Amino acid sequence: MTQELSPITRIPRTGLPPHALVVGDPLRAALVGARLDGSQEVSYHREYRVFSGSWKGVPVVVASHGVGAPGAILLFQELADAGVRTFLRFGTAGAMRPGIGDGDLVIAEAAIRDDGVTQQLLPPEYPAVAAPEAVLALQRAAREQGAPHHRGIVWTRAAFQPGLIPLTSYAGAGLVGIEMELSALYVTASLRGLTAGGVLVIDGANADELVDEAATGGYDPHREIVAAGVERGSVVALEALRLLAEGDAR
Repeated sequence: MTQELSPITRIPRTGLPPHALVVGDPLRAALVGARLDGSQEVSYHREYRVFSGSWKGVPVVVASHGVGAPGAILLFQELADAGVRTFLRFGTAGAMRPGIGDGDLVIAEAAIRDDGVTQQLLPPEYPAVAAPEAVLALQRAAREQGAPHHRGIVWTRAAFQPGLIPLTSYAGAGLVGIEMELSALYVTASLRGLTAGGVLVIDGANADELVDEAATGGYDPHREIVAAGVERGSVVALEALRLLAEGDAR
C-alpha cells in the first residue's frame, strides 16, 4: 500500500522525526541534508524538497519552503501534522543596522508580522516570537562554532524587491535583519504549541541608509563571504537542533 501523502507538500502524513531544519532553497536543503548520516530524500514536490537522516544521533528532517511566507506556512503546517515538534529556520537576511557584516549570523528573538499571510489568520496585535530555549540553543551553538552572530528582532516582509515605499517604517527600532518567512513560522508554532527559532545569514545590507550600490555593485548573495557564512550557519543550526533534542530527552 502506498503511504498517504499530504496534499500540498506531498510529504508523508505521519512518521517524520520531531526535529526539523527548514530552509528556503531546495538546493540548500540538499546541501544541508547531505550532512546527515543516512541521508535520504523523502519527497520533492514544487518548492518543497525534504530529506531525513540523523545528526550526531538525532533524527532530523531538512526541508525547503521556497520564497515567501504564504507558501512556507503550508510546509510548516504539514510538517507539524506529520510529527515535527521543533523547527529551526535557517535562511538569509539583509542587515538593518550598522555593525552587522556580510556572512554574520542573526538569531531572531522575534519577528515583525509583515509577511502577507498571518494578517489573514490573526489580529495584528498577536506576537511572532521564538521559543527562548531555541534562541539560547542557537546562541550557544554559534559561540561553540566561533561564528560571528547577533541577537534581535527581524522584519518579515512579503515584498522582496524595493518599491516606492522606503524601508524606514522601523527606523531607530534596532532591528537586526529583514527576511520573508520567519514570522509565519513563529505564529504557526505558537498556535500549535511547538518550539521554533531562526538563524539567518546576512547576505547584504537592506536598510536604506546602509545601501551603497556604487561601492558594492548592488545586491549579490552569491559571494564567497556569504557562502562561508552559510557553511558555518548550517552547522550552527544542526548543532542547535541537537541541543534542543537533548533538552527534550531530559
